[in-house]
Amino acid sequence: MELKATSLGKHLAQHPYNRVRLLSAGVEVSGQKHEYLIPFNQLLAIRCKRGLVWGELEFSLPDNKVVRLHGTEWQETQRFYHYLNQAWQAWSQQMSPIAAEVLQQQVVRLSEFEQQDRWLKRQEVANWGEKIRDAFSSQPLPVARLEEFESCREAYLFCRRWLENSEAQRQQRNRRWTEKMLVQYADFFAGIESSPLNASQAGAVVNGEEAVLVLAGAGSGKTSVLVARAGWLLMRKAAAAEQILLLSFGRRAAEEMNHRLKTRLGSHDLEARTFHSLALHIIQQGSNRSPVISKLETDGALRRRLLTETWQQQCSEKKAQASGWRQWLHEDLGWELDEGAYWQDEKLANRVGARLERWLELMRMHGGAQAAMIDSAPEAVRDLFSKRVKLMAPLLKAWKGAVKEEGAVDFAGLIHQAIAVLEKGRFISPWKHILVDEFQDMSPQRAALLAALRRQNSQSSLFAVGDDWQAIYRFSGAEMALTTAFHHYFGAGERCVLDTTWRFNERIGEIANDFIQRNPSQLKKTLNSLSKGTKKALSLLPDSQLEPLLNKLSGYVTQEEKILILARYHYQQPPLLAKAKTRWPGLNISFATIHASKGQEADYVLLLGLKSGEDGFPAAARESVIEQALLPQPEDFPDAEERRLAYVAITRAKKQVWLLFDSDAPSGFVAEFKRMGVPLLRKP
Repeated sequence: MELKATSLGKHLAQHPYNRVRLLSAGVEVSGQKHEYLIPFNQLLAIRCKRGLVWGELEFSLPDNKVVRLHGTEWQETQRFYHYLNQAWQAWSQQMSPIAAEVLQQQVVRLSEFEQQDRWLKRQEVANWGEKIRDAFSSQPLPVARLEEFESCREAYLFCRRWLENSEAQRQQRNRRWTEKMLVQYADFFAGIESSPLNASQAGAVVNGEEAVLVLAGAGSGKTSVLVARAGWLLMRKAAAAEQILLLSFGRRAAEEMNHRLKTRLGSHDLEARTFHSLALHIIQQGSNRSPVISKLETDGALRRRLLTETWQQQCSEKKAQASGWRQWLHEDLGWELDEGAYWQDEKLANRVGARLERWLELMRMHGGAQAAMIDSAPEAVRDLFSKRVKLMAPLLKAWKGAVKEEGAVDFAGLIHQAIAVLEKGRFISPWKHILVDEFQDMSPQRAALLAALRRQNSQSSLFAVGDDWQAIYRFSGAEMALTTAFHHYFGAGERCVLDTTWRFNERIGEIANDFIQRNPSQLKKTLNSLSKGTKKALSLLPDSQLEPLLNKLSGYVTQEEKILILARYHYQQPPLLAKAKTRWPGLNISFATIHASKGQEADYVLLLGLKSGEDGFPAAARESVIEQALLPQPEDFPDAEERRLAYVAITRAKKQVWLLFDSDAPSGFVAEFKRMGVPLLRKP
């Protein structure tokens, strides 16, 4: 059956199509020079319209395409439309059971997928999106028409919800599953730590993404979540003990975690490692060698003596070295040096020794040849950096010689060797789950070791806890961007935030949170406290009042309560503490640098040294070209890392903090704390 335009209609319409013919499962629209075949499986709608004289047929196609036929006699147009529509609808009814079956198969699979007793991962949902699209492309009917048919409608809408709002659907389903887990395993979450885990902690523990970052402020239970995560994996039989790798950044932290693992989980097979012990294990298993760690890495006095003596020897034997070092220390650090053999000054040698340790560590962490190190430096400092590297070369040579003489390896070399073993496929990683504590301290070198492990075992997941507000180790190579841009480096996943602190009161938390978040590069989060605290829970006090303050504390602080005195540098320890044991025998007083205090807590904290200048707080110390070239670029915010140091110091306290400042030359932090409402006391 066909329909043609009249001669006059064809002439007046001047349209490329003037004839339509009904086929077995479609229509053919043609003209003198054009022909268009429209199968029923592409036809969305047919419309019959009447013009002033003639009829018009309109065929709607996908992608908003329309094909029209003009100039046909109206009654014939109506008659053709009637037969065409009947044929099209009859064909559609024949196809609808097939379409419904295809959709129902997807509904069954999706429903089974939804009802699995586990977390649904992003990647899995992405894969299901592909399967739904494949199912739609397998339809005998156009997808846009499926909602018209009662047998298809419900299944089609179910599939479309998953396709168009897959992330929202996934999150909603995972929330329901998480709530179910928190109820079903309430005893586990109540007893896994000394205090029951709250909803945000338990939610982080059960999160099953491939890459999970748990952001947790001070005192909010980061390590508790990590231990509970290990327990959860074991209890749910998601992994055996030997398939879980727990990593800490220091031996002391690893020992503390191992104690928790034994007491909380009763597991003697699960053991936390440091990155260096992990590297050692990989080398031993993958190369049948058993490297010995150099004494220089574990004996600070021996390390400083080697470096300072080599430095002094170079300066005394070579005029060019002495001149170069004088220029370096003056230009980069602003130090004024005595004329003559300045390197023999013992105080200066001690001062330089600390810098030499840092610079050498950065060069060792880079791990490449000197030429490659220079090429990778920012262009603005490359020439000067090249001169500094040449001055450091004899010290690096002396270090390597001493390590070789021991028949040992240093920490940087250990990690480089471990990465090489992994990349050559000589070690097969058994770990399905990698759990990392204090992730904000991650350096690019350690991150490279993690990446190599995960490449070697593509099924392994990464679960990390950290706090960018406590990222205070940039000077040793830690790169905060690895935390703030976690998913960029380690793959798509989830970010969980712990919102409650058990340590400090609300007043301390209010000031600390506000102070740290003035830097826009810090990730925004809220940390709620469980106790109120008075307005004087955090106070400013002149440093001349240290002794009167300790006198006052001795009147009411018990021996069970801890007083922690903090300063920016070791040498700022007040001489007054030398007589503290006899002067205030009832007080439990300890001193630490702010860096060393991370992970500690005390009832009362006294933060010293809020003064201006190079050794003040914030410190105005200048960076050497070595640091400018090899360290991550500092944030574009004044005193960003010093601000995080202040946050760490303040949040060590459970009950009260005193900020002791120099009345004659107070630091900029003092004025800022005053503007934030911290009271300024004249005396304790």
